[in-house]
Amino acid sequence: MDFRIKLPKVRVSSPAQVGLRTLATGTERAETWAHELRARTEPLFARIYGLRRRMATAAVSIFAIWLFVHVMLGANGMVVYRTKRAEYQGLQKEIDHLQNENAQYSQQIDELKTDPKRIEKEAREQFHYARPGEVVYVSPEPRSVEPPVTHSASK
Repeated sequence: MDFRIKLPKVRVSSPAQVGLRTLATGTERAETWAHELRARTEPLFARIYGLRRRMATAAVSIFAIWLFVHVMLGANGMVVYRTKRAEYQGLQKEIDHLQNENAQYSQQIDELKTDPKRIEKEAREQFHYARPGEVVYVSPEPRSVEPPVTHSASK
């Protein structure tokens, strides 16, 4: 087993002049690196700057196409809106029809409650009631005529 303790090496700081000299030489290298980088990237930035109008037009066109598709086919788009509107109009027609039918039934109920002629008419038609001395004739329901069953081959 090794029980030695490793201590970090102590670094002796250099005098101030050596640090300034190192900084000065590093600055020259950094400046040359920045100039080289700028020289390499300047044509790219110039080209991008020249294409800025085309890129903006393309971005606006893509946005307009996306917006059109979203408005037409989205969750609340025109296609869905039109189907919902047609369904709404159909339901409104059905509601109007049912309200008219309900009004007719209410009118019939009121007539059956108050109008003696209407009450008499319904009693005669539905229950075959008659006044004293009258005879009620009820015609038999017509028989349905079935075609004769033949087993001959049809041509």
